[in-house]
Amino acid sequence: KKIKKEAKRGGGAVRAGGRGYTDIPLTNMRKVIASRLTQSKKEVPHAYAAVRCSLDSILALRKMMKAQDKKPPSLNDFVIKASALALKDVPEANITWDEKSQRGNVQDAVDISIAVATPDGLITPIIKDANQKRLAEISSTMKDLATRAREKALLPEEFQGGTFTISNLGMFGIDHFSAVINPPQACILAVGGSADVMVEKKSYALDEYAEPGDLVKSSTMTVTLSSDERSVDQSTCGRFLDAFRAYMEDPITML
Repeated sequence: KKIKKEAKRGGGAVRAGGRGYTDIPLTNMRKVIASRLTQSKKEVPHAYAAVRCSLDSILALRKMMKAQDKKPPSLNDFVIKASALALKDVPEANITWDEKSQRGNVQDAVDISIAVATPDGLITPIIKDANQKRLAEISSTMKDLATRAREKALLPEEFQGGTFTISNLGMFGIDHFSAVINPPQACILAVGGSADVMVEKKSYALDEYAEPGDLVKSSTMTVTLSSDERSVDQSTCGRFLDAFRAYMEDPITML
């Protein structure tokens, strides 16, 4: 009885045998997150596809901007912009699932939800019409939303809705991971951190063999797309990831 009372208060308790634990009550936000993600994993048929992107051009562009005393966009800003443009190229991935009609609804607007960690749990503020925003605007909007998210100062319309989600754990040293879909959205992009690998120099000769000495170092990043198989098939995932990689590897197209 004593243990149960302490657990209800969120305090420490002692199991039989003398080993203790601390019971941590869920915040309202974490209760909602637990309920929605459990429902998602139970009811949404998740499929996964991953692609590795070269970051060399983005890193070179950021270095050049710094040399010109310009503040460059962050890597995450480029990821948001590349995702938004890829969704316009492949609108079939910019889709939400209507549970009542059992149909997918392709959305006209590209509203990107970004997972932001707060003390109470994850929240997903939205960068609306992200495909129409310049990188500098995406950067300033993201900083403002993230700051107010941690201060619990977001308006409901700033975190409810969205057509596509990005979750980035690269800053924590995570190489790659798979994220849980946030219904009614049908896709979420999990972004890993950068890593240096040895790759062949680009060549169009199909029968050309690269000697070990011909390999060059490249900074790469792996992203994994989780998709709802009810409304997004694997060919759509492949086309989206191909478009995303093309933008990431040619960042001038995003300026």
